[in-house]
Amino acid sequence: MVSSRIGVVPQGLPLRALTTAPTTKLQRTPQNSRYCIEEEVRVQVFARQAAYVCMWPPRQERHKGGRVFACQLHLPSETLEGETKRRSAECTMASIEEILEKNITDEDARNEVQRILYGGWLKRLDLPLNTCPAGESTAKVAGYAFERSKEQLRAPRVVRIGAIQHKIALSPSAPLKDQISAAHKKIGDIIDAAGACGVNVLCLQEAWTMPFAFCTRERVPWCEFAESAENGPTTKFLSQYAKKYAMVIVSPILERDLEYSEVIWNTAVVIDQNGEFLGKSRKNHIPRVGDFNESTYYMESNLGHPVFDTIYGKIAINICYGRHHPQNWMMYGLNGAEIVFNPSATIDGLSESLWPIEARNAAIANSYFTVAINRVGTEEFPNEFTSGDGKPSHRTFGHFFGSSYVTGPDGVRTPGLDRVSDGLLVVEVDLNLCRQVRDHWGFRLTQRVDLYAKSLRRYARNAGYDVGE
Repeated sequence: MVSSRIGVVPQGLPLRALTTAPTTKLQRTPQNSRYCIEEEVRVQVFARQAAYVCMWPPRQERHKGGRVFACQLHLPSETLEGETKRRSAECTMASIEEILEKNITDEDARNEVQRILYGGWLKRLDLPLNTCPAGESTAKVAGYAFERSKEQLRAPRVVRIGAIQHKIALSPSAPLKDQISAAHKKIGDIIDAAGACGVNVLCLQEAWTMPFAFCTRERVPWCEFAESAENGPTTKFLSQYAKKYAMVIVSPILERDLEYSEVIWNTAVVIDQNGEFLGKSRKNHIPRVGDFNESTYYMESNLGHPVFDTIYGKIAINICYGRHHPQNWMMYGLNGAEIVFNPSATIDGLSESLWPIEARNAAIANSYFTVAINRVGTEEFPNEFTSGDGKPSHRTFGHFFGSSYVTGPDGVRTPGLDRVSDGLLVVEVDLNLCRQVRDHWGFRLTQRVDLYAKSLRRYARNAGYDVGE
């Protein structure tokens, strides 16, 4: 017999579903940010002996007022402690790829798993380095090359894409000037490595010069990070590197719009290979979930879905939360994008299971390359803040899990950078693959934009939007 809070469960009874365990307290460390915050941690235990809904008493006695009574079990302390330790350890897992490499020792089996999960093995690039300086730390460097088919009438359009993920360089408690300076130093080091690796187009993570402070809801001092997109200090800083390496650089920052009442935007600045400001794209979709609180700082973009015609190809930027909206991805494709970057800042408990899917699906559906980039680490703020979900006050938003990757229009994707480290991902692609896949699958031929437009116009009009005639 197993005692529960509302009665007794007979041994051998059919057990189903899931219940939530009692709470416990753990000491937080930088490595176990998700599960070991200094607050009560609820642990959902999937072990058969601990996680179930009681199907007793019989069905006719279980209903009262249309509801089914479920028993919550008191777990043995050793079960709870063991499960908590297991889940804590998950936070330090570097990557799925690391687990596959370690546990699948048979080469044929590993190749088959890679084919099913990622579409096949990609050739590793022979890069001049596998680590590089990153300010006071070190970044891992990984490189892959997509297979390409030669065409009879078109020359290859080979481009090396670079993606940088990184932790903040200094604590959010440090003076803002020092934080920006340290971020510039860290990224400057990694861009030097990207230049040595022959990167042509490089993208940084969302709001890369600052901690992701929107969770705090504090306007001061975080709004001070906002700067001019055209000629602010960060654009000037990166322009030197763009010119030095003939590299197009995408720099997502917090923008202060000096021409429009100093309104703040979440903006990606595009700097061309000559170090000149080429244009900017703004975040179209602002999250209103969890601790993000971004809508208290800036509004949705007023720029639509711009595509930038660079010397290396046509690029676009779908910032962070826009990846949850398939129509957003589609519009960049309809406007001619060949590479769409998704610079992000997202945490493990919220969307890590979605992360490998969304950018990859967009690449397939729109016949272009996608580059998903996420920041890394846990950021602890000076003041506690609260959520709208009843959580106790806390100082951290969650663990940013990195895992940046690139997907081709054929659905093949690279392994991701890891979940816990600064990293530079270098990927060689042939942009001719976009047309080749489009011709093969015929998605543009078979899509019904006319039907979508009619339904969207009708829906938008009924929802009160001004969509014209």
